[in-house]
Amino acid sequence: MISFSLENKVALITGASRGIGEAIALALAQYGATCLLVSRKTDGLAAVQTKIRAAGGKADVLACHMGDLSRIERLIDQVQSDYGRLDILVNNAATNPYFGLMTDASEAAWDKTVGVNLKGPFFLIGHAAGLMAAGGGGSIVNVASINGVTPALYQGIYSISKAGVIAMTKAYAKELAEKNIRVNALLPGLTATKLSQALIDSDEIYQHAMSRIPLKRHAEPMEMAGAVLYLVSDAASFTTGTAVVCDGGALA
Repeated sequence: MISFSLENKVALITGASRGIGEAIALALAQYGATCLLVSRKTDGLAAVQTKIRAAGGKADVLACHMGDLSRIERLIDQVQSDYGRLDILVNNAATNPYFGLMTDASEAAWDKTVGVNLKGPFFLIGHAAGLMAAGGGGSIVNVASINGVTPALYQGIYSISKAGVIAMTKAYAKELAEKNIRVNALLPGLTATKLSQALIDSDEIYQHAMSRIPLKRHAEPMEMAGAVLYLVSDAASFTTGTAVVCDGGALA
């Protein structure tokens, strides 16, 4: 029998206060996982925790800034101390502070984007892998972007960081397979989140995007959650090192 059940699983989701991260947390909790909701600030996480608990699910709130490696290490130490295991990790937290030509970009914009989008997830996986292996294995999903395949104009640094996430996913999939840890990536297309709202609100940019999307619409965050549910469940027990594209056909 194919099973999507996540009963008795502990799942850590970064950037879980809104958008795709929130949708993923709601879905994993619905299928039985204890969801550890992580964000730089815990204010926005409380509402997500309330939604999950009101639906009968299990969720706790943890603070961590993905650009701070010492806090990442402490986060995994706390998970080990409080929960004793980690079965699922979803690296969803991301930032895109700069919109413009790469030739005009500042070092600060580069450091912040790459630090949160790539460096943080890289080291979070490194710290989480030991705890996962101790429990017999696990599943990791890194939320990248179709921009990591086809860079978007004025989003060069962001696109580069997401291309790095895709490469990181494949590299970790090979390295961690012997520990029974699967590593995959989700590549969303244009989705209604705070990060992409400016693109959706710009009629010129939005119409250009629609010309490239066969389904002729943007996605809602919950439309990303099903792919993640598959990747972290036993239904995907032989799936690792892949990138699942959810983009309405934009890369087709």
